[in-house]
Amino acid sequence: MFERVQETEVNVTNGLKIVLVLGSAPDALLAKNWDLSVFTHRVAINNAWQITPDWDYLVYPEDFPSNRLPPLPLLPQQRLVEASDFVPQQNNFGGFVYAGGTMAFTAGYWALGALKPDILAFVGCDMVYATAAGQSSHFYGQGTPDPLRVDVTLQSLEAKSVRFLSFAHSQQCAVVNLSQLPESRLLFPRVSMPEFASQSLCQDMLNRQSQLFDAKAVTQVLQAEQALGYMVPSGRYWEREAEFDKTKLSEIDSLWLQALQAA
Repeated sequence: MFERVQETEVNVTNGLKIVLVLGSAPDALLAKNWDLSVFTHRVAINNAWQITPDWDYLVYPEDFPSNRLPPLPLLPQQRLVEASDFVPQQNNFGGFVYAGGTMAFTAGYWALGALKPDILAFVGCDMVYATAAGQSSHFYGQGTPDPLRVDVTLQSLEAKSVRFLSFAHSQQCAVVNLSQLPESRLLFPRVSMPEFASQSLCQDMLNRQSQLFDAKAVTQVLQAEQALGYMVPSGRYWEREAEFDKTKLSEIDSLWLQALQAA
């Protein structure tokens, strides 16, 4: 059986813990040409382990086909992150219903809780899917656009990204998007890889993030989540989806967007 992740103290790169989250969009292939030693840890999602051997953690859901997992033996630094690992972390951040039930956010919250980074960078996670003939939706070809499925937790991917940004900020973690795509559903600050490799820019991102939110508005939306009480400890929120009010969840999404705009 595959070796499961153990949450251990991470190394520090130039005084900062810098983590990459690597998704499956076509531009995730950019990482093949990057010096990934800039990152303290590299977290791949689902099939993204195929892009580079320099990954440290692979986060995947319960229904991920076993024949698409990396072959054994894993390298000594590599670990698999299963539902039993990421569900408790997700629950620490309010649960899947408010966070958004798709793997980009799941992997992000796991990394935020387990690795406690100072900087969290995403690439290949824009959740924008090509529609033109001949264009691939994922780096490996055509795949299922999971975040676009009909799901009460995914009514606004933008709002879910704002929520993630806010929780990261509460842990003094800056979040950036390294994507070069012209469009993204993630409302994270954009940074190019050459800029990101600059230590001074990393520190600047930490400083600027404090100006992105209205603290009072964030407190109000967190109180609204708590009052609604949509927590499913097992993580299998879809088994109780009939209990969730779609309109009320949409209202919470709107509050998150307003919290960012109010800044």
